[in-house]
Amino acid sequence: MGDKLFSLFPELTATASKILGYSIWDLCVKDSNKQLNDTRYTQPALYVVNALSYRQRSKETGTPANYLVGHSLGEYNALEAAGAISFEDGLKLVKKRGELMSAAPKGAMAAVIGLTQTAIQEILQTNGLTAIDIANLNSPTQTILSGLKEDIIRAAAFFETDGVRYAPLNTSGAFHSRYMEAAKTEFEAYLQEFTFSALSIPVIANVDASPYQAERIAANLAAQITQPVQWVNSIQYLLAQGEADFEELGVGQVLTKLLADIKKHPLPSTHTAPASPAPAVQQQVIPTSAPAVQQQATPTSAPAVQQQATPTPASTMQQQAAVRGDREQELIALQQKINEWNNSYPIGSKVKVASHEGPVATKTKAMMLFGHRAAIYLEGYNGYFELNSVQPV
Repeated sequence: MGDKLFSLFPELTATASKILGYSIWDLCVKDSNKQLNDTRYTQPALYVVNALSYRQRSKETGTPANYLVGHSLGEYNALEAAGAISFEDGLKLVKKRGELMSAAPKGAMAAVIGLTQTAIQEILQTNGLTAIDIANLNSPTQTILSGLKEDIIRAAAFFETDGVRYAPLNTSGAFHSRYMEAAKTEFEAYLQEFTFSALSIPVIANVDASPYQAERIAANLAAQITQPVQWVNSIQYLLAQGEADFEELGVGQVLTKLLADIKKHPLPSTHTAPASPAPAVQQQVIPTSAPAVQQQATPTSAPAVQQQATPTPASTMQQQAAVRGDREQELIALQQKINEWNNSYPIGSKVKVASHEGPVATKTKAMMLFGHRAAIYLEGYNGYFELNSVQPV
């Protein structure tokens, strides 16, 4: 990743390599030592590529963002882009963060797709899974769980229902959970060595989904290690400001897809964001075999948000209500299609897809993916297929 960026910013690339003690280009482009999936290396890699992506955007457009938000690690890029920290200090913080989180007790993470946060919490409580924490509230239909490996594995059976996907993630720890408490404590002490400047652009914090205050930067960055990423509330806060164009910077379009799902589930106008976590300028996904999410449950990054506040007229609200009504009917039809498939074709059924010559077996039931797609997973693939593209043999 970032292969076209390093040559555009040779001085920053050299600075990053000097701070890290290894070639950031080799890590991101070649990964010669197969280290990129280790959070000690993932985090600095994402931070550097995010920072260079933001600089490239600034050179090309010359238009500043009105707001910045980043997912987990991306929050560091948001703060760096807003002038709160220097590129060098941000990289030092991210390097330390990765080292401390890597040393935490071994844990695991999993994505739950197709259930609300409330439903997930009820399942965890009802079945005695209280040692599992919610790590990321990514969208109204995608939540990431974090905990000890044996608990994450055991929880799978309680989420195996129609229309729900439980996908273990390829991560090395229980990030954004109570199991990171020791890392948080040590990171708090490390943060005292750094000075933070006033923000030139508002940054929405992962911890409480509200604009950062300069005096709270160190406290928020420490809390973010153990607190959930309040991504839904962060985006809803920005949407509530009025008309907005969102730009995702970095590798991939994971946050753009989450944005689409969040927009389909608007919050009431009386909503105020609760206290919890937020990020920066772009979004990257580390290499992962977790099928359902195309995402990181590790510290990642996020989009630069260009925001313009304009009031929403009554006519627009009426149109939105009509769209929601159409959307409800669409979801009913999709769920009916999913139910018909699952009633007719059990897991392991042979199917044909246009991109594969021979028949392949289904790996899961059909499901509602990202709240708006009828999809299914097939053996031998780390991604989903639209149900319309799959034909039973």
